Amino acid sequence: MPGTRVRRRTAHRERRRAARRHALLAVASAVVAIGASAGLIDAGHQDGRDTARPGPTPPPVLQPLPAVPTPTAPAPSASSARPAPAAPSPSRTTARPSAAPTPPPARPTAPAPALRNRLFRHPHSQVLDWVRANPDDPRRPVIESRIATQPAAVWFAAHNPGEIAGQVRAVTRGAAAAGRTPVLVPYAIPDRDCGGASQGGAPDLAAYDAWIREFARGLGAGAAIVILEPDAIALSDCLTAPERAARFASLARAGRTLRTAGPRARVYFDGGHSGWHTPAKQAAALRAAGAATNGDGIFTNVANFHRTADETAYARRVLAALGGPARLGAVIDTSRNGNGAPAAGEWCDPAGRALGRTPTTRTGEARIDAYLWVKLPGESDGCSAAPGSFTSEYAYSLATG
Repeated sequence: MPGTRVRRRTAHRERRRAARRHALLAVASAVVAIGASAGLIDAGHQDGRDTARPGPTPPPVLQPLPAVPTPTAPAPSASSARPAPAAPSPSRTTARPSAAPTPPPARPTAPAPALRNRLFRHPHSQVLDWVRANPDDPRRPVIESRIATQPAAVWFAAHNPGEIAGQVRAVTRGAAAAGRTPVLVPYAIPDRDCGGASQGGAPDLAAYDAWIREFARGLGAGAAIVILEPDAIALSDCLTAPERAARFASLARAGRTLRTAGPRARVYFDGGHSGWHTPAKQAAALRAAGAATNGDGIFTNVANFHRTADETAYARRVLAALGGPARLGAVIDTSRNGNGAPAAGEWCDPAGRALGRTPTTRTGEARIDAYLWVKLPGESDGCSAAPGSFTSEYAYSLATG
């Protein structure tokens, strides 16, 4: 009955594709079009000095920050703000439990020390490139003082075994030499973005587990903040139940691996944002992914616009529903939330937005560990310029909004 089997497999693939298209219409991803072809940077120079230069390891790849935020919706389920992308790439792989070696033992119960260092500003970024190339532009002083001087996250979006440990080490050594705390974003989970515009990542979960082990070797003994796989939990409804369970098990292993390798690293899991899932639903998914036992808390609002007060209240509700140790906290992306979220359906470089609170680990708010710029202001969602590329017009509008 070969014909019957072929028809059954075809029908199964069509159902899977329909389910993914439905999920993408219901909840648009917070991150889109992060290219793995960005140029190499040298983390060995900080303000013209060589004190931050690492050993003979490859320089890290400074990835463009995430492009497209999840659109705001009046209800917890987000609206369909953008058309569904084309069918997922044929290279999409089924998420399988890893056959990797037994994970390392959990870190001792003592948590990583509280975040006290100032945050790290990498010496190379698109906004710094623009500032250096445009000394006479009248907008330069505003963009430089309000955006370019601020610390921001460094993304690692390429699945590049054999290279990733050296790239992470270059950043962490540079930060340690400067006495600062880097914000690192591993972003290579298989089936990333549910086959949308940011699709990519490792070919399967076994390969991802191995990549994370290499990533962890680059952490070193210094303080670090790890934003573990934006959207990997909040945007997982497109997966089948077995695929989702396998992904969550891999994230739990990743958290355990990172915290074991980096005694001062604080690992935060994907908490979505206040305009997406209910706190109870997000907490249940976080619990399944091991956030309460293998992490230091959650992150929210990555590449989005929701006000800090709304995110603070939402994060506390998620943490309360999650349970776990009282030490668990939250970090919030405040890079573009100064004027709050735009109207429902407006997600692509929306007008009238503004910079939010500057990055700091001293929030003065219970259970809120830091305000971070995970998305660098001025990097486009795809309307003012190519996704992820820096535009001075957009940056200036945010800086003066």
